[in-house]
Amino acid sequence: MQNNPHTTLITSTAPVTTASHGGRAKCLQRLVRLDLPVPRTVALSFDAVQAIAKGQVPDIDAILEQFDQSTLLCVRPSSEDPDWGGPGAILNIGMNDARYVDLSDSMGVEAAAALYLRFVQSYAVHVARLDADVFDDIDADGREGLQQSLRAYEDETDETFPQDRGEQLVAVLRSMARAWDGTSARLLRQAKGAPVDAGLGLVIQEMIPGVGQGECGSGVLQLVEPTTGMPQLTGRYLSQSQGRDALGEGVAALYLEKDPRGKSLEEVAPEAFAELKAHAALMRIKLREEMQVEFVIENGHVHILDGVRVQRSARAAMRIAVRLAEDGIIPPQEAVMRVDPHSLNELLHRQVHPEAKRDVLTTGIAASPGAATGRIVFTAAEAQASAARGEPCILVRRETAPEDVRGMHAAVAVLTEKGGMTSHAAVIGRGLGLPCIVGASEMRFQTKKRMLTAPDGRVFKTGDTLTIDGSSGQVLAGKPAMLEAALDDCFQTLMAWADAERDIAIRANADTPADAQTARNFLAQGIGLCRTEHMFFDPGRLIVMREMIFAQTSSGREAVLERLLPMQREDFVELFRIMEGQPVCIRLFDPPLHEFLPTTRGGQRELAEALDLPVSDVERRVAAMTEYNPMLGLRGVRLGVTVPEIYDMQARAIFEATIEASKNGEPVVPEVMIPLVSAKREVELVKSRIDSVAASVAAERGQEFEYRLGVMVETPRACLRADEIAPQTSFLSFGTNDLTQMTYGLSRDDAGRFMSAYVRQGVFAEDPFHVLDADGVGELLKLGAERGRQSQPNVTLSVCGEHGGNPESIAVCRDLGFDYVSCSPFRVPVARLAAAQLAISSRLGG
Repeated sequence: MQNNPHTTLITSTAPVTTASHGGRAKCLQRLVRLDLPVPRTVALSFDAVQAIAKGQVPDIDAILEQFDQSTLLCVRPSSEDPDWGGPGAILNIGMNDARYVDLSDSMGVEAAAALYLRFVQSYAVHVARLDADVFDDIDADGREGLQQSLRAYEDETDETFPQDRGEQLVAVLRSMARAWDGTSARLLRQAKGAPVDAGLGLVIQEMIPGVGQGECGSGVLQLVEPTTGMPQLTGRYLSQSQGRDALGEGVAALYLEKDPRGKSLEEVAPEAFAELKAHAALMRIKLREEMQVEFVIENGHVHILDGVRVQRSARAAMRIAVRLAEDGIIPPQEAVMRVDPHSLNELLHRQVHPEAKRDVLTTGIAASPGAATGRIVFTAAEAQASAARGEPCILVRRETAPEDVRGMHAAVAVLTEKGGMTSHAAVIGRGLGLPCIVGASEMRFQTKKRMLTAPDGRVFKTGDTLTIDGSSGQVLAGKPAMLEAALDDCFQTLMAWADAERDIAIRANADTPADAQTARNFLAQGIGLCRTEHMFFDPGRLIVMREMIFAQTSSGREAVLERLLPMQREDFVELFRIMEGQPVCIRLFDPPLHEFLPTTRGGQRELAEALDLPVSDVERRVAAMTEYNPMLGLRGVRLGVTVPEIYDMQARAIFEATIEASKNGEPVVPEVMIPLVSAKREVELVKSRIDSVAASVAAERGQEFEYRLGVMVETPRACLRADEIAPQTSFLSFGTNDLTQMTYGLSRDDAGRFMSAYVRQGVFAEDPFHVLDADGVGELLKLGAERGRQSQPNVTLSVCGEHGGNPESIAVCRDLGFDYVSCSPFRVPVARLAAAQLAISSRLGG
């Protein structure tokens, strides 16, 4: 049989691989190579198991020849990835009436009866496919329970329980092989990421009973705590038990180490305990991984039944990888590769504890990670009042608008009915590190009545407590237990290793000094996008903006903007000082002006009073500025061309702040970015005015300074005409949020309503606002980059849309030779790690 690759005894040289026999079989071979006390084991390959499912049974006699005639057997699944699962193990194969008599003499009647009873009931349910309730009326255990179970089996099958070990083994193998091919099993493992054709191997192992004379039992042991990854001996042991009995609910298992709360394995079997710890330590070093050891003790002697990779949380995975590297077991580069960049979100924010009970009300789009609990409020003003009282609150809106930003700052989380991954709430939430769920359309939002109705009919009003899990998209009732963020030395070490490897820069999108400080704390290499319009929604500035909108002449607008100038200048001075020595890219005013005007009659009356105008004048001005499609209307560079006073004021504020911030530190070189460009002439017009403002400021202050002018490429035409636009600029920064919107003809605020259906039905592989569309939008990036560099070889290329923090999207940018990506501050570590992994993979040829 040793020469049969499909049915082989596991030895140190047997032809066993994970790809052909599964992870469990391969791990057992590694344990054999370490001379650990592994029971004799035969491995069946994926092909052999597939053949069994079709009725082609292997040479059972040849398999049984590998074991003593009196040995009991167990069969366990061995899939390629343990996370894909498989049918449950069947223990004590070979138990029959004669073996029961023999074992009664050697280990005692009750122990022998327990083994036989377990096998009978397991065989009946999983192999003979009887209903488990056949045994519900059997209260007895031991000999009496065994007899009743055998009678129940015979009554249901009209057959006596099989007595031949070979017949039992064939039936078990056939049952497990067919179970793997079942529809529900296939769907379950595909949900875990297994391919459709994933194979199953089986291992047939000598059964070490775990019951009998002396100290006998079974358990699991590992050297780390699986939630935190901290070094800690954890696991459970149960005397007189088999398999994973020790892990059962309500089982009076022993502690492993000495513990004042009760008896421990260390006390009842000190030599076995010491041996187990030594085996686990050896496995950690030789297998280069934290392993969970499944063991059985037979009269004080240790047997290792299996070793599996410790199940772990995201924070534990990071800590385990770093500790293995620090201990010299794996190189730092491998530690970097072992941590999923997406999982860093769990480290940067509070999370619902993995063991907490969840009362799920509905699921929306997980737009900004992290979890928070608070009392619900329905307006920004309520959120600010709640924050002033020191009460955490969750801001609930149908969808957020710029005037809600103050309320978002005050809230601990945001929930909206509408929106997608790049909607206003999602973008601002990620920038603030605020848990956010958007597109929760299955809930009924009655914001005027201050009510939320869950799909199950439960009603929540102002002041009721909810929990927002922005990592999963689940809206939870009540207050589950939380895990705090884990930005410790371990995290910093991993990030330092990542930075040493990556070859693309990472900047942050930051609109306020607080955002900039967060970006600096996460070691962003500058600000790649500062959206200046968010600075205008402060109540003191909003009224001035509205005065400017109502001004009838250029001189009138300039006079009003003079009052905003010092406010803007101070914003930029603070940004420059926080980011000292790092580049800061400031996008000039982008949104349509109507966003600054009140939409309700009450708001319009208040504005009329503030401006000392008739209400009718305000209503007419609001109506005149209304656009059918404002996202494609008078905004961005179009405002800069037609209402140039705004850009003039902003340019002056930037340049005066540059001089001010450079007085006591490194010279600041601001980057001024023109948004929504689609034509060369737009750039020429705005550039001439900005250059003129720069010259005026330099003359007035008697001080020269440098600045870089660039374009935000977010229209398809700008990509196609990049060869004309690039010579006017120092940089092209691709705004992939709007570029995706315009390329697809999709509203990024409304697409969330149907996007999940599109992805589910395979129209799109992923939400293109979440993962950059490499084929369509990526093709435009490629054309823009190639044509831009063709006419301006030194032009800096970057992405500053939300895709900049997505690992798959960073890969596209890196392949196109972009200089940097920019993303929300809290996604900077994700981008740093993803970029490092891409660099390492490319060097390894992966």
